[in-house]
Amino acid sequence: MTSELRIGTHALKSRLIVGTGKYATFKLMQEAIEASGAHMVTVAVRRVNLDRSGEESLLDYLDRDRYILLPNTAGCYTADEAVRTARLGREAGLSDLVKVEVIGDRKTLLPDTEALLSATRVLVREGFTVMPYTNDDPIMAKKLEDAGAACVMPLAAPIGSGQGILNPLNLRFILETVSVPVIIDAGVGTASDAAVAMELGAAGVLMNTAIAGAQDPVAMARAMRLAVDAGWLACRAGRIPKQAHASASSPTTGLVTGAPAARA
Repeated sequence: MTSELRIGTHALKSRLIVGTGKYATFKLMQEAIEASGAHMVTVAVRRVNLDRSGEESLLDYLDRDRYILLPNTAGCYTADEAVRTARLGREAGLSDLVKVEVIGDRKTLLPDTEALLSATRVLVREGFTVMPYTNDDPIMAKKLEDAGAACVMPLAAPIGSGQGILNPLNLRFILETVSVPVIIDAGVGTASDAAVAMELGAAGVLMNTAIAGAQDPVAMARAMRLAVDAGWLACRAGRIPKQAHASASSPTTGLVTGAPAARA
């Protein structure tokens, strides 16, 4: 089991954060989240029935005593939209946490980082614990940290693309630049991608489509749980350096040369 991940005043028992979208049924979502071992679960404020009257809601399938809810501003294209959505989620009693997403392009779904930074500054002033979804730019990551973000959440690849870690160098730069936790968000496709993200030194991984879109979401959730733990442990263990030539596994010093003498 991994050690706790702290986001603001919240202590997470798992370094895997999962989403709630794209599942065939709420029951399947519930089973996959349980299999993932996640402690924090993100929900889109604009896609949930907040009054919970009449129509079934995904909130009916999330035990608030078991999971930390992370409202997100998915579907927002301006800073003002994101701020209003965050306020709505808090007023509805979801959380003082917010994953801030401000999308800049409908085709690529890449973030509008200028608007993201603006929204982050406003929400931090209003007492939110802000977790901003951003691109893999170390300069913007530092600006978000300076604005008061509790962590930075750079993408590994475009949202839902499943392409894995496309630019590990930039992610390393971000890890060297900021002191807040770095959580890889978006683009993970399978368990090996999650392990690589953690081996790079990330504090955690957030994913949704990689689990919900798998042929067997529950099995993939278990795989992601194991991969995040394995990557975290491997990073702390310290891998051997890569080298151009072979190195014998057994030491060569002290070996007996020549054939042993025949016994009389």
